[in-house]
Amino acid sequence: MKQNLKTQVLIIGGGATGTGVARDLSLRGVKCILVEKKDINSGASGANHGLLHSGARYVSSDPDSAKECRDENRLLKQLAPDCVEETGGLFVAVEGDDETFIADFQGYCDQSGLFCRPMDIADAREAEPALSDKTIAVYEVDDASVDPFKLVLENITDAEKLGCKFLRHLKVVNFNKNGNNIQSVDLVRKTTGDTVNIEADMVVNATGAWAGQLAALAGAHIDVLYSKGTLLITHTRLTQRVINRLRTPADADILVPGGTVSIIGTTSLRMQSLDGISPTVTEVDRIVDEGTAMMPTLETIRYIRAYSGVRPLLGGGGKGDDRSVTRGFDLVDHAKEGIDNFVTITGGKLTTFRLMAEKTADLVCERIGVSAPCQTRRIPVISAHETRWAVPGFSPKNWFSGHDRDDLLLCECEMVPQSAIEEIVNYFDIFDKQADLKGIGKRSRIGKGSCQGNFCSLRIAAYLYDRNHLTSGQGASEIKSFLNERWKGQRCLLWDTPVVQVELQEAMHCAFFGLELT
Repeated sequence: MKQNLKTQVLIIGGGATGTGVARDLSLRGVKCILVEKKDINSGASGANHGLLHSGARYVSSDPDSAKECRDENRLLKQLAPDCVEETGGLFVAVEGDDETFIADFQGYCDQSGLFCRPMDIADAREAEPALSDKTIAVYEVDDASVDPFKLVLENITDAEKLGCKFLRHLKVVNFNKNGNNIQSVDLVRKTTGDTVNIEADMVVNATGAWAGQLAALAGAHIDVLYSKGTLLITHTRLTQRVINRLRTPADADILVPGGTVSIIGTTSLRMQSLDGISPTVTEVDRIVDEGTAMMPTLETIRYIRAYSGVRPLLGGGGKGDDRSVTRGFDLVDHAKEGIDNFVTITGGKLTTFRLMAEKTADLVCERIGVSAPCQTRRIPVISAHETRWAVPGFSPKNWFSGHDRDDLLLCECEMVPQSAIEEIVNYFDIFDKQADLKGIGKRSRIGKGSCQGNFCSLRIAAYLYDRNHLTSGQGASEIKSFLNERWKGQRCLLWDTPVVQVELQEAMHCAFFGLELT
């Protein structure tokens, strides 16, 4: 079956930048369609620290990026307060760190206009007891924690309410050109094999690390470096503030508190392709070893999962440390290559997604003759009712404050009740009575607790069968797909308690249900 659609702007890529562009254009009255080959936040936007950078990390190596982060940090705290926890941040040096870098740090921050203030070491360790007793210097900065899933959900939900269409599981397979214009784009729905043709006045490539591949399919060229980063999630929250290592950026020098957990990382490993991106035992060991110097408790704390993402860095593929590559972004107008209605936005960071979307929307509007100015600098991101189940801690608070006797908990780790699952499936028309566990997981806390979906996957699948959202053998396929995604981040953490957890999972799902995890 083939579906034909028409719009002013087609946006390809469902991460922070793509959804940001969709909201920006929708606020200007521009009709747009956002397509994603998987689901929201399937790339780097869903595989990062959740750090809202103050800019301090880049003051010595990339002052332009530092200033962009500084400005967007301040804006997002005002415009998306429900997505941001204003934790504050500390830069901490320990014995053996470069004393010249420590001495120059305040000056670098001052030059970039960033808040930075020295803190008494005793006061810092009293406020954050997990800090090493070998700490020799501490500075306060304006870092914060941001929830990337809620942020992206709220952006696309707002855009949809303004008229944007969001279509997931659609992969671009062909660009149909007429002279110097892309007339339409052919896509295939991965779940059914159905085809969709979308005619658009402008096409935006916001696919992150996949920007080069998509540009090539359209007959254009983008240089993108693939830099893999791996992070670990702790079982409990270790600090109240973001903790950064006060040194030249390296592995495992940022710990970000998010809800009830903390995230430590990251690594930086040049990849030649985007296939098989997953954390390794070697990376996990390095993160623990390096992080322990800053926070000794990281050596013995329980970890529940590791995950990896790929940073889309701009450059020509040199052999230097990828951390030396700019964290700025690039907006490429492909008119110079003979494609007048095709632009690519790539690079950047989660912190600068709004600015990236603004610059992209400005160029798009110029091309299609829309004079409406950007509104995302002044209109807050609405805290949509539909996104509430994605917030850590919301489900327990809501369930304990009052619930129907029959509203059973389907996910005990994160206390997600069956009413939440039904709400999510009904709120988001993307499910269309074909609910999938991964899709629900993107919009709630299921699978994110200690058991990593071991119990809730079965309960939710059974509930979806009862509500006719799943039929025939779909449940087994959904459970396997959901657990395989969680297993990627568990198989490199097999020591102590996680071993017991995985053995239980194997007994239940492999031995009893006959599912093989890969």
